[in-house]
Amino acid sequence: VQLQASGGGLVQAGGSLRLSCAASGRTHGSYNMGWFRQAPGKERMFVARITWRGGSTVYTDSVKGRFTISRDNDKNTVYLQMNSLKPEDTAVYYCAASRLTVFTDRHQDYLYWGQGTQVTVSS
Repeated sequence: VQLQASGGGLVQAGGSLRLSCAASGRTHGSYNMGWFRQAPGKERMFVARITWRGGSTVYTDSVKGRFTISRDNDKNTVYLQMNSLKPEDTAVYYCAASRLTVFTDRHQDYLYWGQGTQVTVSS
């Protein structure tokens, strides 16, 4: 599975962005998907995850109510809608895929990773 993340950019605080993660190769419909982010000098952190049918989603506390993860398996794409962005959301955002038996916040449990897309929120 190859993952390609896109949609990052520069936005003012309070603005919105929608990230996309397109999968190729074996369909990502058989994988749970997650979004992580990594700020300069910091560890890669969990942001949100979604089961392969989209029936369950989990968010880290700092983005609850602002970010929404979704997926369209017909398009082999997972999304992260980010609203009310804050400067502390600035990071490189990565999408990742895990097997169906794994639904976790741990980045070590994800098998496939996209290349990352930069999100910068100015104050």
